[in-house]
Amino acid sequence: MKTKSDRKTELAAMEVLRQTGVNVLGAALVAKRALEAGRGRVKRAMACIAAGEEELRRREKTVTFARAVDEALEARKDRRARTLSDFRGIAKRFMKRCKGLANRRMRSISAEECRDYIREAFDTPRQRNKARLILSGVFTTACKRGWCAENPVRKVEPERIEEKRISILNKEEIERLMRTAETFENGACLAATAIMLYAGVRPNEVERLSWSDIRLDDGVICIAPHHSKTGGARHVTIFPPLARILQRVRRPGDERICPPNWRRRRARLHREAGFMSWQPDVLRHTFATHHLATFRNYAELQLEMGHRSAELLRTRYIAMESVYRRADSLLVC
Repeated sequence: MKTKSDRKTELAAMEVLRQTGVNVLGAALVAKRALEAGRGRVKRAMACIAAGEEELRRREKTVTFARAVDEALEARKDRRARTLSDFRGIAKRFMKRCKGLANRRMRSISAEECRDYIREAFDTPRQRNKARLILSGVFTTACKRGWCAENPVRKVEPERIEEKRISILNKEEIERLMRTAETFENGACLAATAIMLYAGVRPNEVERLSWSDIRLDDGVICIAPHHSKTGGARHVTIFPPLARILQRVRRPGDERICPPNWRRRRARLHREAGFMSWQPDVLRHTFATHHLATFRNYAELQLEMGHRSAELLRTRYIAMESVYRRADSLLVC
């Protein structure tokens, strides 16, 4: 038989429930589940509810994609200017082409949506794979900040790229380019052009070199880790044709190899030499082909090129049909 005290307790409980808007059955289910988790003890059940409440707040903590991009850029502020420019440009293209993405909450974006965003914003497999890396970087930063539980981009497979061999310059084209470089703007572009042709240094790496990186006495060009595309230091051999040119046009150590406005000047040099179209890495590919034709050593060429493996050399770089005899090699003349 219920006492007056029991009835007062029930009335008080009903008033508490009325304020929450939860019916008696719903409240009973919640209470039952909490008591089970608390092993039948009210105090422990309340502790379980508090712990779950904290976990739920943690799971719901997130930010918009636009905010995550800003944070990812801030986390990478010590990277090279070109790296930051690429990161920023790709992120902006995502937000421009993918409607509503800028305001999406990071925790709510799925792997399937990431795959769709990449395909929607970028057109070629190579562009999409680069965009995938940038998008993954945004989510990696968000994970570290507690704004999402996992990086969904890791579940997105990179697209397969069919590597096509890039053609190289023939003997007449090489001679024409170097003759033009000798006279174009009093040879301002000669050293940089020669380093790309006779040493296979990447165009972006050449831009970062100073004359202090050229060790003519040791016969090497020193590519520092912060100058290298892959982040690893390497020494590139100065072969005789390059040594002769560098010895002749040598400058003080603190001067840059490339003149100001290098990219614009380089494009004008190519047009002056009669090249109406230009493949960005054609000089590097020309060097690689001639090096292999001369020395027949993939491992040595891999070190010169700064590749992590020789696979790319075999699939894309080498155009051996263009070089028939060692005597034709531009590295031994």
